[in-house]
Amino acid sequence: MDSETAWNVRRVVLSVLFLLVVALPLYPELYGLDEVTPFTQLVSFRPQLLVLVLLLGLGMLLRWNWRIAAGLLLLLAFTGGALMAPRALSDPTPPPAGTRVLTVMVANVLGGGADAGEVAKLILEHKPDVVSLPEAQVDVRQEIEAHLQGRRYYGYTQQANAAVESATSILVSATLGNVQFDSEKLDTGKVSSQLPGTPKPGAGDPGAETIGPVQQTTTQFGHIIVTGGNLGKLRLIAYHGYPPLPSAVTSWKRDLEVLEGWCASGTQTVLAGDFNATTDHADFRDALGRHCKSVAPSVGAGLQGTWPSDRPALFRTQIDHVVVTNGIAPNRFRTYNLKGTDHRAIITTIAVPKN
Repeated sequence: MDSETAWNVRRVVLSVLFLLVVALPLYPELYGLDEVTPFTQLVSFRPQLLVLVLLLGLGMLLRWNWRIAAGLLLLLAFTGGALMAPRALSDPTPPPAGTRVLTVMVANVLGGGADAGEVAKLILEHKPDVVSLPEAQVDVRQEIEAHLQGRRYYGYTQQANAAVESATSILVSATLGNVQFDSEKLDTGKVSSQLPGTPKPGAGDPGAETIGPVQQTTTQFGHIIVTGGNLGKLRLIAYHGYPPLPSAVTSWKRDLEVLEGWCASGTQTVLAGDFNATTDHADFRDALGRHCKSVAPSVGAGLQGTWPSDRPALFRTQIDHVVVTNGIAPNRFRTYNLKGTDHRAIITTIAVPKN
């Protein structure tokens, strides 16, 4: 083998190795490293990383000796973009016949940092049927209710542990009837989410106004399951997934496993909240499986970032979702700015079969 041939072979080998290294933070699931820090966190921003790879590949074209590597990077960027395109190009569909439209809002209020009046203003303007409020303790929820100018919403709060961020609240429009609030707790025999001496809380009952002792639910943060009333066979779940912190990826994964169980249960379900996971997380996709889908990518809004809200739109990622089981049709997804929190609020409409 002459020296020129050997150099060309070396260039090809080095270019392929370079491609594999660059692809690692983009697609760690291909290497079995998607649950390993820092790849779990980096993949949250896969769209932005693909843009960087595209720019890097274009820049490398300027050097003759780097053109094989540049071509491979451009192929990676274009392939990744093509796989991601349906999230932005999917068209919303009108509500099918025989369905009713529900409006679902999510607003992570950052432990009360969000302006309660601004949250209430969005509620009054869009009149959602259900509002999921991650990180809203009882007092925060009640402050929002006080701004609703008498509009009838039934509120409930579940706090999984002493941490402020473990509180999740929900507001349900009175038009949904006498619904019941509950959650799955690790040991229901020791503590109760309702006030002592009261029956299982329904809309308007004392237990629907507040929570009792702080307790650990099957998720690390509190979640609330709403059933009954005019929901028929449908259940609504306000959910707040644990974040994939470098020291707590196992807890993050465990919460997604609970989500997977809800999706696979066979019950018509709408989940709304801060999932702390993106469509680019393999664990999130596995949790949705064949039974669930996120509304945003289904209606062409899958690249509308919701966190962190203080960054330009290009540098946000979508971790707030409304997830629905099969048979429920996604219709619309919009994000809205909220002062005092690091999340954008989302408001979606979905078409639910009448039952």
